[in-house]
Amino acid sequence: MMTHRQRCPRAVSYTIAARVSLAAASVAALLCVPGAAAAAQCGDTAAGFEAWKKEFADEARGRVSASTLAALMATSYSTATISADRGQKSFRLSLDQFLAKRGGSVIAARGRALKRSNAALFASIEQRYGVPPGPLLAIWGMETGFGASRGNVNTLSAVATLAYDCRRSAYFTDQLYAALTLIDRGVFSPSTRGSMHGEVGHTQFLPRSVLSYGTGGDLDNSANALSATANFLKAHGWRAGAGYQPGEANFGALQAWNAASVYQQAIALIGRQIDEE
Repeated sequence: MMTHRQRCPRAVSYTIAARVSLAAASVAALLCVPGAAAAAQCGDTAAGFEAWKKEFADEARGRVSASTLAALMATSYSTATISADRGQKSFRLSLDQFLAKRGGSVIAARGRALKRSNAALFASIEQRYGVPPGPLLAIWGMETGFGASRGNVNTLSAVATLAYDCRRSAYFTDQLYAALTLIDRGVFSPSTRGSMHGEVGHTQFLPRSVLSYGTGGDLDNSANALSATANFLKAHGWRAGAGYQPGEANFGALQAWNAASVYQQAIALIGRQIDEE
């Protein structure tokens, strides 16, 4: 999943507009320093990865710690990540096909049960952020099957591979600087693992979004991840009490979560099925 993006305007080819939190401000400043991003030579095969790492580390020296740069140098080119990046075909399906493929009815049923069994948690989240249980549970179910499939790919290797890969080098350079900052801060470790594109936790946050919207807890804890997701949606304009179906006030916040139209519609539909129980 490619989601929740922010960037320095010159550093990334595309993004969804968002407010950058204070936690991410230092990374944003680094990325806007001339020569700080995308100067290392990208490539389309594993052949140049080791040389690219050295160039990138030279550029990043002094911006992150030596031990974190050593962790970067120890990363491996992730062929699995590249394969996944080239194969996101489900987003081209119709809404009905997408829901069938992703198990929309199962997500809705499990979501309703979890809403009942965790009523106090969801009430607390809605009171703080204005986001009801439905869209949060829809996102949780869609992203990881409610935590069952959070990925087992080394996060730093995945993000470094995509920063090196020419297809979206600038965007993932942004994510790589964020990941290195998270390692410096002790939020990530060099051995942190997640999904193919570097997403982590129950609702699959990319490194920049961990910096911007993480609420201080481990996103492998479901309550922390749900709170962070609500924080993301609120930061992207969610208004308490407003609708979130296509054309309604809060649908834009769901669009910010994921750029794929069919995904946005699926989250809105499943969320409504959960909330209208």
